[in-house]
Amino acid sequence: MAKIVLITGISSGFGKATAAILAGKGNIVYGISRKQITDLTAGIKVLQADVTDAVSVQKAVAILLEKEGRIDVLINNAGMGISGSIEDSSPADISLQMNTNFNGYVNMIQAVLPPMRKQNEATIVNISSIGGLMGLPYQGFYSASKFAVEGLSEALRMELIPYNVKVIVIQPGDFFTNFTANRKPVQKSGAGGAYENQFQKSLAIIEKDEKGGLSPDFLAKKLSRILEQKNPCHHYIIATLEQKFAVLLKRILPGSWFSKILSSHYGIKAS
Repeated sequence: MAKIVLITGISSGFGKATAAILAGKGNIVYGISRKQITDLTAGIKVLQADVTDAVSVQKAVAILLEKEGRIDVLINNAGMGISGSIEDSSPADISLQMNTNFNGYVNMIQAVLPPMRKQNEATIVNISSIGGLMGLPYQGFYSASKFAVEGLSEALRMELIPYNVKVIVIQPGDFFTNFTANRKPVQKSGAGGAYENQFQKSLAIIEKDEKGGLSPDFLAKKLSRILEQKNPCHHYIIATLEQKFAVLLKRILPGSWFSKILSSHYGIKAS
């Protein structure tokens, strides 16, 4: 049976690839984007909205419900990253990061839950990151936003047990998407800043990892198969073996040991 799927951040990356895969399997796919899009797979319907604007989101969801009468799957994917030291990040930088990656998810969840509860069967997928399982240097507020998604999802999963609404968290590793090019550096991390040299060194490693990462299609195909499962797991790490091993080390090693390993990877050494 075809599912009614709503995906945020559909213009590129995971959202675009996942929409194409799910539409190709006969599902009815809607995507939310702030801008007009013309290069999507045929049949995908675009709703213009800004996930950080709750009113905008409510209007988009109302349009979908008027046409389809239900929402079977929400995939919370829209996101962005800022880069820079925690000390140098301005209130505006922090608000942009958290409003997009966390509040945007909350706005979507609150908009779709009333019809999902009435259906008594639905699925919410929150795209997190392995950066939501470990704090990443010079991406501190990105990690904070994803840690928040992890906690939100854990609580939401329990609250929705009586309504048969599943909550799945996807934790991607490094992927080669527009995320790298669209990352916003905080202003003070530029020339003359206290962290300038280390930031540039670590950022080069971060971008190299991402550009050498997996294709968004890899995640899209995995997610498509997950949605076909009757009893999916709560969490799925979709990453290279090396990155999955890093998550395992985070779980089993003393914190000080793991911190040294991760710092070394990003070229950070004590003075």
